[in-house]
Amino acid sequence: MKIDQNQLLRFTTAGSVDDGKSTLIGRLLYDSKSIFEDQLASVEQTSKQKGIEGVDLALFTDGLKDEREQGITIDVAYRYFTTPKRKFIIADTPGHIQYTRNMVTGASTANAAVILIDARHGVIEQTKRHTFIASLLNIPHVIVCINKMDLVDYNEEVYNNIVQQFEEFSSKLLIKDVRYIPISALLGDNVVNRSEQMNWFQGSPLLHELETLHISSDINKIDARFAVQTVIRPQREGFIDYRGYAGRIAGGIYRVGDEVTVLPSGFTSKIKSINSGEREVSEAFAPMSVSMTLEDDIDISRGDMIVRTNNQPEMLQEFDVMLCWLNNDAAKARTKYSIMHTSNEQKAMIKDVVYKININTYDRVTDDKSLHMNDIARVKIRTTHRLMLDAYRDNRNTGSIILVDDSTKETVAAGMLV
Repeated sequence: MKIDQNQLLRFTTAGSVDDGKSTLIGRLLYDSKSIFEDQLASVEQTSKQKGIEGVDLALFTDGLKDEREQGITIDVAYRYFTTPKRKFIIADTPGHIQYTRNMVTGASTANAAVILIDARHGVIEQTKRHTFIASLLNIPHVIVCINKMDLVDYNEEVYNNIVQQFEEFSSKLLIKDVRYIPISALLGDNVVNRSEQMNWFQGSPLLHELETLHISSDINKIDARFAVQTVIRPQREGFIDYRGYAGRIAGGIYRVGDEVTVLPSGFTSKIKSINSGEREVSEAFAPMSVSMTLEDDIDISRGDMIVRTNNQPEMLQEFDVMLCWLNNDAAKARTKYSIMHTSNEQKAMIKDVVYKININTYDRVTDDKSLHMNDIARVKIRTTHRLMLDAYRDNRNTGSIILVDDSTKETVAAGMLV
C-alpha cells in the first residue's frame, strides 16, 4: 500500500503512571532524528543536572516545570514530528487516575491510540479505563505496547500472557483493530528499530506500524451539517445587501442551488452563494470554514443549523449520552449546566443516570446515581430547547457535547450521543 507522504496521523498515548509514555515518545523523536539541536542540548543539560548519564528521553515531552520536577506528565503534551513517510501529531496524556479526563481531550481527534502496559504489572484498572475511552471515542486503531521488556529478561511468555489478558476484556469493546508490540522504550527495542533481544517477535517496530496504518477519514461525507457561528452583515459599499452565514461544515457537501432547511425553525430556501475566504466557490465540504448566502431572507442566528431538506438530524430536547465526568466535584442533582453543542449554547440538566460502567468488569451499575471524577455513565439529559443531533459514531462534531458549570466556568463533563 502506497502511503501519502503528506498524510497526517494523529495518535494519543495512554497508560498508567510510570509506564514510560514520555520516554517512548522521546525515543521515537530521538531515534527518528526529529529533535532540534538546541532542544537536544537543553535536555542533555537538564539530564546532567539530574545526575542522569546520557539523555533523559522523557524530558522531550514533559515541558511543564511541575512535570520536570516530579518526573510525571500532568497535562496533555502535544508534539509534532515527521518522517519521510508520514507526518504525526502526538498527544501524550497523563497516567495518574485523577488526570484520566485529560485522555478524553487528547484522544478526541485521534486516528490511533498507543496504550502502554508495564510488562512487570500486566493489565491494570487504568489500562481498562483508557481502552474503554478509546472505544467510546470510536478510535479505529489501538496499538498495545508492552513496555519495559528489558526488566523481565525479554521473556516471550510474559508478553503472551499480557496479550491474553488484554484480549479477554477488549473483545467486549467496539475496537476494530488491535495490534501488540513488545518494546523497551528506554533502550529502544522495537520502537524505531527491530530488537535483537526479541527475535521471537515477528511483527514490525512501532514506528513502522504508525507509518503504515490506514487512516480512514472520520468526516461524514453524506449528512450535510452546517452550524452557523455568526451572521455577516458588512456595512460597506458593494455589500449593503449581503447577509452571509459563517461557520465550519461539520459533514457532507453543499453546492450552490441546493435546497436546504434551516433548523430549528424549519424554513426552507436554496443556497445562493458560497464564499471560502475571499473566493467564491460552487461547492464546499467538511471541514471547510465558509460563508453562505440563501435566496430567501430568513431569520437565522448563531446556533442554528443549515442542512439538506431531504437529510435532517434528529431534533431532541431529551436524549441519552455516554458521559465522562471530568470535574473534581461530583455532579449535583437537578443542577442546570450550560451545554455546548457545535455553535449552540443553552441550559441543560442531567435528568437521570441510567447506568454507570464498572471499569474492571464493564458491568452496568444501575443502583448508583452519583457522578464523580472519571466516572463513565449513560445519562439522560434535558435541554431548554431542542438540539440538532446525530449519533457520535456517525458524526463526531454533531454527536458530542460538553457541560460547563456556570459558576466556575469549568468544563465538568464530555458526552457522546448514543
